[in-house]
Amino acid sequence: MASRGPGRNRPRLVTLTSDVGWAYAAQMRAVLLQTLPPSYVVELTHDLPAHAVREAAFVVRSIAERFPAGTVHVVVVDPGVGGRRAPVIVRCADGSLLVGPDNGVLSPLAHALGAPRGYRIDPARVGAPGRVGTTFDGRDLFAPAAARLALGVRPSRLGSPHPIRDLDLPEPHRRGAGATGTVVHVDRFGNLITNIPTHWLVPPPKEVDVRFGTGRVRRVRWGTSYEGLGRGRLGALGSSFGTVEVAVAQGRADRRCAARAGSSVRLTWRSRADARATETVNSGRSLRSRRR
Repeated sequence: MASRGPGRNRPRLVTLTSDVGWAYAAQMRAVLLQTLPPSYVVELTHDLPAHAVREAAFVVRSIAERFPAGTVHVVVVDPGVGGRRAPVIVRCADGSLLVGPDNGVLSPLAHALGAPRGYRIDPARVGAPGRVGTTFDGRDLFAPAAARLALGVRPSRLGSPHPIRDLDLPEPHRRGAGATGTVVHVDRFGNLITNIPTHWLVPPPKEVDVRFGTGRVRRVRWGTSYEGLGRGRLGALGSSFGTVEVAVAQGRADRRCAARAGSSVRLTWRSRADARATETVNSGRSLRSRRR
């Protein structure tokens, strides 16, 4: 795929994603705004669960891959900050650049964008040889690197080639009218976002049997909106991530189901056509039609 990016006379768009909260995130933004116009810095989220690298990798991949080719994506979910993990830049096939710790958080997005090539950041080349400390590379290293990349500096000028660490996200499995998967994200409302594709449940069923881990099986309504589920009721529907979510309308499904990111989930369902056929047999209507 040919590399695409911004025009020569304008900087690249930069996105920021982290688990550090908005106060620390403001310090990263301040670094970027020293050289970039405010409209070129987009903050995706800073309230990801602390240290949850795998969950962050799912969220980042789902959101960031929708941005224009050539965007610089900074991701700071970095429980090993100051340790042995490498600070890296990853160049992708579409010209996008990823900046963050080499702990796997960048890997799913990098592979989604294609042909990733990694570079280990050299603080001296970035202009940060004497960082303020070792606890906030987001401000002291990643943001300065991103600012330079946004202005057209090549990754090879900021570091040397480095193989990035891979992180495989869990894969769902389908068997007939059923599927097994994993809760990959719990959003701020307590909705349980699974990795089971919504299109596997097409045509949509009327009800779904849901089981988390070794918990009990719950038969819930399949809905198209939270309002349709009914306030306080547990149900399932398609999430904005393109996968099935289990939710409580105006409540918290994570607490109701005692589930969290990483919990296994099993769904079973019948199509509406199958349900109608069963209802016809059970009602006796099929027998009456035969007697005619």
